[in-house]
Amino acid sequence: MASAVIPNLSADGYTRFSDDNINLNRTLGSEHDGHENDSSRIEMSPTLDEQDLPNMIGSQSGMGQEYVTDGVSGEMRILSDPKDVGKSWETNYHEAAIFLEEGANNEKFDSHPSDPQAVPAYLLVHNNWYYGLDLFTSIFLLLLALGEDPAVSSFKLPVAAHSIMEIAALITIAGEVFLKLRWIGWRTILRHKRTMIKCLTLLVMFIEALVVLIRRSNHFRVTRALRPIFLIDTRRFGAVRRFIRQIFQSLPPILDMMGLLFFFVSTFALLGYFLFSGDPQNPHFSTLTTSFVSMFVLLTTANFPDVMMPAYAHSTWYALFFISYLCIVLYVLMNLMLAVVYETFTRVERDKFRKLLLHRRQGCRLAFRLLVSKQNPTHIRFRQFEGLMHYYAPNKSPMDVVLMFHYLDRSGCGVLSQEDFFRVFDAVMLSWEPQFANIPWFHTAWPPLQSVLQKMHDLVHWKHFEVVVYCLIISNGVAMVIRIGQEYNNLQEAARAFAASWDTILFLAIFVVEALLKVLGMGLSRYFSSGWNVYDFTVTLAALLGVLLNYLFPKLIFIVVLRPLRLLRLFKMKKRYRDVFGTVVLLSPLMSSAVMVILVLYYFFAIIGMELFAGYVLKNCCNGTAVEDFYRWSINTTTPGGYYYLNNFENILVSFVTLFELMVVNNWFIVMNAYAVVAHPSSRVYFMLFYLLTSVVLTIVVASVLEAFRFRIQYKRQTTKREEEKMLHEELHLKWDELSRLLRDQPLLDTLRPHLIVGGISTFIGCRPRTREVLQNRMYRTEIEEWMNEAAAAEKKNQNGNSQFSQDVDTEHVVITESDSVVLGGDREDTLLRRLSHR
Repeated sequence: MASAVIPNLSADGYTRFSDDNINLNRTLGSEHDGHENDSSRIEMSPTLDEQDLPNMIGSQSGMGQEYVTDGVSGEMRILSDPKDVGKSWETNYHEAAIFLEEGANNEKFDSHPSDPQAVPAYLLVHNNWYYGLDLFTSIFLLLLALGEDPAVSSFKLPVAAHSIMEIAALITIAGEVFLKLRWIGWRTILRHKRTMIKCLTLLVMFIEALVVLIRRSNHFRVTRALRPIFLIDTRRFGAVRRFIRQIFQSLPPILDMMGLLFFFVSTFALLGYFLFSGDPQNPHFSTLTTSFVSMFVLLTTANFPDVMMPAYAHSTWYALFFISYLCIVLYVLMNLMLAVVYETFTRVERDKFRKLLLHRRQGCRLAFRLLVSKQNPTHIRFRQFEGLMHYYAPNKSPMDVVLMFHYLDRSGCGVLSQEDFFRVFDAVMLSWEPQFANIPWFHTAWPPLQSVLQKMHDLVHWKHFEVVVYCLIISNGVAMVIRIGQEYNNLQEAARAFAASWDTILFLAIFVVEALLKVLGMGLSRYFSSGWNVYDFTVTLAALLGVLLNYLFPKLIFIVVLRPLRLLRLFKMKKRYRDVFGTVVLLSPLMSSAVMVILVLYYFFAIIGMELFAGYVLKNCCNGTAVEDFYRWSINTTTPGGYYYLNNFENILVSFVTLFELMVVNNWFIVMNAYAVVAHPSSRVYFMLFYLLTSVVLTIVVASVLEAFRFRIQYKRQTTKREEEKMLHEELHLKWDELSRLLRDQPLLDTLRPHLIVGGISTFIGCRPRTREVLQNRMYRTEIEEWMNEAAAAEKKNQNGNSQFSQDVDTEHVVITESDSVVLGGDREDTLLRRLSHR
């Protein structure tokens, strides 16, 4: 059966390049294996692969008597012994796969190695092992904050220990930068802003770590807040980098709206100062600074109506001041900013999709140039496509490679044009199954067993089966309500009755039977292909585990949450909820990136907060101020609000909790004002900046949620169920005779024989994953056609210019013979070839 594995293009590394011992027999000798005198095999005609020469070669060139063009530098190169042809093809397959990887991951092509000596360094950095090492080192560097002063008591480390660890981690990260220099060079690095920032941060942190190690004591080190730069630069965080890029692209309209917002805040602060500063009972407007801070906090409604009450007690008409302010800045300007950000985000999202498509197209063009031969410089044969997939998608089976090639070959002529090859990313995305895969999995089982399994299959596909399951789930919910309404002596008894009583075990047994019926009736793979089935199986297994834990450890009362989880299945019944869940699925990659950005922001401000405020004690800190009651503490008694002293920056974990409270903005000004009292009034800038930055990120998150929901609704309206099925599936027919003539490779045909109908036609169904990218291809199909036409026109214009340039060079009719090579010598010959190619 065809493989159903889909490679993850965004996460897949260069493990495919780890095998440096290239098997040349696959290129040069596999054809001879099919020429054995066996009457049962199809007679193979001699293949031309041994005579095919690459139209251009990549970084590792051979020297000889056939001239080809270097695909990277544009120089002319030479092939000698026909044995070198195989090696040159393998080099081209290798580098073509790199181009496709760079296109899929939206990486700049200027980082491609142009020197044969740089290829080993490039391959060393671009493999999963190195990706893992880089990720581990970056995370380890972040976790050092647990043991550095101010440290979490359980993880505290000596100064020398964490300094040595930090230096070792920085040296590991510096190794990648050093290897990049082998194929990029300083000029490219200086032009690459992200790498340049990484290098500068690495240098500063290395010097500081050495100073700490020599002095054996910590000093004021806010540069530790820059450690997330190394994590963001890792391969696994490409989506996070793209999300950060979208934030920067959305900043201009946000800054414009914030400028307008601050104008009104400042204006009302000035007015409030002149209206209320004369009242000694009103501390919120005593100075211009406190007036501005009060109005800024009022923007978040955290101090409302407290900030209004002194003025309101003096005159009820003063309420108009605060009401008008909130209506303007909160209900008009803040929502207007969300609308502007939403419009910008939608445009940026569409533009990002267009740029990614064009970038992938460029990657396909660069790869295509390395896969065509001198004999046929406009098309790719199957042998070259197979060689490319050997590196680019090594987890694809031979059957998958044949199906992908056949899918791309729209003309049916057995070769791929450049237009055909542009769809290679879509082809790799498809997972293939034989058409008869819909036949029940048990069709070859023992007949009596097959009869039983067939009845199970019919039962789970019965149209009322799901209705019965929903009734059972509702009954389970009713039983839970009854259990909650009963009285118990203690929490442990209540937890036992709710999560481990006889009715719980009964319903769990029923749900286990349901899962078994579906697994046996549908087959294991088909059962777990449904997200809802995976959810049901998971929560049922978790609930069973909860029952066991309750009997073994009665104090684990938190397991009560496991039983109600099954009720979530009921929300599937209503279409609106299905749309919500579908939006959540579409948003999950973006939400993951947003969460990582917020955590990075937390880490940045947590480190700065610890450096600024870690030494201050907040117990009984603010006597005589408006927040005095929130910090009044004694050993015997504490006021109801007196636990605010716990909101501090004594270590990295406590700082994260404090920052989360600040992000929620409920009473966040109490923490801010406390540090303004114990540290310095200017410390308010720290808290205000944190609020503004988190507001920017959260506004973009809200805009992304709105855009994703709108996208899904529009997609549902424009696409019928039948159209969606056709979009997500491709049907392909393979004729054995045509395939034999196409492949001309007996060992490969022997491998494919079990999956095909020999002498007949085999049908396969290709399935696309239901991702946002696939849906965008459907939604923007008209725009995509326009973008591709514009790109093709630009490419044609460039080709016409290059053709005119080549004609000017060809008029000189320069020919280099073998005798010239001897006279000129190797070095002078290379020099002359370079001059000719540049001319």
